[in-house]
Amino acid sequence: MAKILITGTSKGIGYDASLLLARAGHHVFATMRNPTASDLGEIAAQESLPIDIYALDVDNAESINEVFAAAGDLDVLINNAGILSYNTVEDEDVEKFTEVMNTNFFGTLRCCKAVIPRMRENRNGCIINVSSVAGRMVVSPGAAYHSSKHALEGFTEALAQEVTSFGIRVHLVEPGIMDTPMATTELPTTKVDSLYPQGRRVQAIFKMAAAGEAPANLVSRKFKYLLENKVDRLRHPVGPDALTFLGLRATLSDEGYIRLFGEPSDEKFIAMYREITGADLTSFF
Repeated sequence: MAKILITGTSKGIGYDASLLLARAGHHVFATMRNPTASDLGEIAAQESLPIDIYALDVDNAESINEVFAAAGDLDVLINNAGILSYNTVEDEDVEKFTEVMNTNFFGTLRCCKAVIPRMRENRNGCIINVSSVAGRMVVSPGAAYHSSKHALEGFTEALAQEVTSFGIRVHLVEPGIMDTPMATTELPTTKVDSLYPQGRRVQAIFKMAAAGEAPANLVSRKFKYLLENKVDRLRHPVGPDALTFLGLRATLSDEGYIRLFGEPSDEKFIAMYREITGADLTSFF
């Protein structure tokens, strides 16, 4: 069985993945900024699961060094920690851009650098970076989040090229909108008095997606499949709407895509979106 370290496990995908993988017999190092804010430890104790919980802040190099040293040699690293922001470029603070990039991109970079030397020496290992369909397309407003995931996609593809000859497998898991707190109850609100219409539109898209069936377990099962099988494929979209979103982007030219999400009238946007995707957003505004 594998020794697996997962970041961002207090809730959502990381929480579900910790339980699923531990129940499958793997030894899980579940990390989160504040372990007291989650009941993961209680469930692990009740079920006698092989889960060790550590406080970890992926924004902090010292915190990473301490936790990874305590965990020792790892077979698998799942970089799942992430934060979300949905405001337009004009409305969002530069500080928020920095915060999102620091966690979503540099946090992953720091964790990868912590495991690569030992994996390289052992000529074995698997790194799974949790990106998003947002790393391959853009729905305004979300420049901070999309930028972090686009950066993560490029970084991961480069990393895969570098370490493949040392027996290290690298994967990108790209969820669509999943039924997790980040995308539902804790979805960030956009600036109330914004001059831009895109905020209420992306809220409607999230609400419509949340009405479907997209449990975190879909992503957890993908993790399990990737770490238990010798898979070469780099990118893995997950969720009922992941391929729909990617297909939407692929069917439109850059200019057509910009016209769709840049349309100033909500009514025309709804009509255009319905015509292109077949989905009616009217009731979600």
